[in-house]
Amino acid sequence: MLQPIGDRVIVKVKKEEETVGGIVLASNAKQKPTEGEVVAVGNGLVTSEGKVLPMTVKEGDRVVYDKYSGTNVKYDGEEYLVLHEKDILAIVK
Repeated sequence: MLQPIGDRVIVKVKKEEETVGGIVLASNAKQKPTEGEVVAVGNGLVTSEGKVLPMTVKEGDRVVYDKYSGTNVKYDGEEYLVLHEKDILAIVK
């Protein structure tokens, strides 16, 4: 498995809806997903003083993140998004 460093988080992106109201959407008409499940977290942000700030999110959290954030990564046949914790907008309870 991938292990993020610093304040990075690896998210498995929630699959896009293929249809809306029974209409099949073309791939360019679909919106980029903004929700997923955290599968790995880094150790935390290191401050200029060398102190490590703990992460707010943990593995298994369902999160909503900024639409255009992160980097898409394909690993072991699965697609993931690697993003900074600051790009996570909310934890879904």
